[in-house]
Amino acid sequence: MRISSRQVWLAFSALSPLAMAKWTSPLPFWPVRDPMTVSKNNPSCAPETGATQDGLPVGQLLAFTVAGFLAIMTENMPAGLLPQIGTGLGVSEAMAGQTVTVYALGSVVAAIPIIAATRSWNRRPLFLLAIAGLLFFNTLTAISAHYGLTLLARFIAGMAAGVIWGLVAGYARRLAPPHLQGRALAIVGVGQPIALSLGVPLGAWLGGLADWRAVFWIMSAVALALLVWVRLAVPDFPGQAQQERLPVRKVITLPGVRPVLVVLFAWILAHNILYTYVAPFLIASRAGLGVELILLVFGLASVIGIWGTGILVDRHLRNVTLLSLVAFATAALLLAIPHGSVPLILIGVGIWGLTFGGAPTLLQTALADTAGEQADVAQSILVTIFNLAVAGGGLVGGLVMNEAGAGSLPWTLLPLIVIALVAAWNATKHGFRVGQRAT
Repeated sequence: MRISSRQVWLAFSALSPLAMAKWTSPLPFWPVRDPMTVSKNNPSCAPETGATQDGLPVGQLLAFTVAGFLAIMTENMPAGLLPQIGTGLGVSEAMAGQTVTVYALGSVVAAIPIIAATRSWNRRPLFLLAIAGLLFFNTLTAISAHYGLTLLARFIAGMAAGVIWGLVAGYARRLAPPHLQGRALAIVGVGQPIALSLGVPLGAWLGGLADWRAVFWIMSAVALALLVWVRLAVPDFPGQAQQERLPVRKVITLPGVRPVLVVLFAWILAHNILYTYVAPFLIASRAGLGVELILLVFGLASVIGIWGTGILVDRHLRNVTLLSLVAFATAALLLAIPHGSVPLILIGVGIWGLTFGGAPTLLQTALADTAGEQADVAQSILVTIFNLAVAGGGLVGGLVMNEAGAGSLPWTLLPLIVIALVAAWNATKHGFRVGQRAT
């Protein structure tokens, strides 16, 4: 596919975290507060966040938005640069593609054990260390001339990303008053669909302008700026006391945790079956739509989905989750039936983006509410299940394509969505409880 620099620049400018800050800051339901202050009356010397009973520290939360954006961009960027990376390292494109695989594997391997082992650490030093990991190992990727060293750098960068994902939900919630914690996660989640929808085309465009290594230098520069931002603007919080910690196996058995994880796995697996193979699906649809247009529609719809979820999640977590799953099933049907119908495919992709945009916020909120003091460990489990679902989507989607063709991919989503819907529907007391979200 050919992507003009103007297309990517306009899309990136419209959807960038800084642009989102401009959109959200004046709104009455996402009020902005001043940066953190240190209270003289705080005996623990823990800094105040700048949030009040009616406000959110948006400037601080956007640091987590950028961290998520950077982690996903680091993961997906090589997918748009495989020919250049392969040539630069003297390997095939298939071998170059393993730079994405080992990154995801690093996140899976690291999230649970590192988060569990560092529960006593203060949150900001651990967060800074994880960002520094992305900075160092993206830089190492940029200068490496050896395939093995590049794979090692990508694997450890994935480990750093796993720590970031294990931290952000619990850390961001502590910056917000209890009744706005779901909304805080919605702000944090803005970076994810932006990166998912723009990572590959942006990487391909930047790689076409300069050597592929320049792309990793750019991401290192973003990581360096983020380090300064977090150190200067984001308050620190203490880790978890020894007497409050539960073993990982007991966290999994907390009431409501397993239903949320079932919904998570089924939902993300269904999403990635289609998302991973959206290009061959579009070819099979015979609608003549380009991948860049579909990704842009998906990304815009995802941002709108996060915005709507942020408004509703704290009061209507259960209802929004169930409605999102029903809408996702509707999108799958729209994409499955109309071969060659441009309007129906665009509508289906739009609904799909709306539902997926809010999914991380809904699932992270449900899991954090359920896990309580064990939220960080629970979120590290979420990271592991999420990445397994991503890998599973590639595997299952590939098998479906080989057996039935890319046009049949949307039909595969429906049974998985039903499983998620049943699990969420039955979790009435814990997980997706009836009534207002627990605060």
